Amino acid sequence: MSIIWTIIFGLVVGFVAKFLMPGDNEPKGFVLTALLGIVGSFVGTFLGQAIGLYNPGEYGGWIASIIGAMIVLWIYSRVVKQKTA
Repeated sequence: MSIIWTIIFGLVVGFVAKFLMPGDNEPKGFVLTALLGIVGSFVGTFLGQAIGLYNPGEYGGWIASIIGAMIVLWIYSRVVKQKTA
């Protein structure tokens, strides 16, 4: 059941990140948006632990996950733009 909640959480975080950072090179589709959110959650948690906001073993919250997803979305848009140029 935790996998389903992870996918739902990732999907919500991915949609919020896409809403906050609209652009031409944003990922399309349910699966890519969910993956963006899930990876963003990991990135946000890692960065939060690296700068001392969270202790090791703690998960990042919504804000850290959204910021992480925005970072992943920015990197994704740069990679896609570079491939199309």
